[in-house]
Amino acid sequence: MEPNFKHQIGLICVLLIFPALCSGKEYYTKSRASYYGTSDGYGTPSGACGFGGYGRTVNGGNVAAVSAKLWKNGGGCGACYQVRCKIAQYCDYNGAYVVATDYGEGDRTDFILSPRAFSKLGRNKNASEALKKYGVLDVEYKRVPCTFKGNNIVFQINEHSSNPGYFAIVILYVGGTSDITAVEILRKEYRQWEPLRRSYGAVFDIANPPTGEIRLKFQVSDGTEPKIAIPANWKAGTTYSTKLA
Repeated sequence: MEPNFKHQIGLICVLLIFPALCSGKEYYTKSRASYYGTSDGYGTPSGACGFGGYGRTVNGGNVAAVSAKLWKNGGGCGACYQVRCKIAQYCDYNGAYVVATDYGEGDRTDFILSPRAFSKLGRNKNASEALKKYGVLDVEYKRVPCTFKGNNIVFQINEHSSNPGYFAIVILYVGGTSDITAVEILRKEYRQWEPLRRSYGAVFDIANPPTGEIRLKFQVSDGTEPKIAIPANWKAGTTYSTKLA
């Protein structure tokens, strides 16, 4: 077979197999979304990610509880999504940009939005009110980069941590579209890394942590392993950040 003909056949295969790539259209997943009630429209401090008060107001309160496939046993906490509905007379083209802060699903829904986030689906206030009357909407969504704190991992030493007997962190934020799959702590006496337990949501912990300076390593879904050193006099409630790349 002539080289030019081989090239033409290959090109035809690409065009047939990857039409979405050739068209340049972005890929969205079809689903459904509803909303939960809070008196002020923000998120809830009791979300399953363990974010506490941060989970109420992060991203301007545009947050969501997500289904099991997006929840990923807590690995999906803090992920960012664009969600939009498709009723032409009511729905805004850009829809809502939300942060996953909780676990929850209803009637075939992937998102249960905060009232503030749900209102973003509408083109204007009247349209948003009309959409609320539906209760549950057909939507489409895609994962989008989290950018509101840069390309960082931001975490907080959990309020229940007690130096030196117990150490826990909650991962508040991961830049881009990556997830934290595991967190490890350095056991200096053994010169080896030991995994922290995923307690629940975005909370990782360990009993009887090493004394002195704490060294952590994050396993990121993009294959990187950022590290950070925490001073020996660490205190619960302190927030730290480290670069993803």
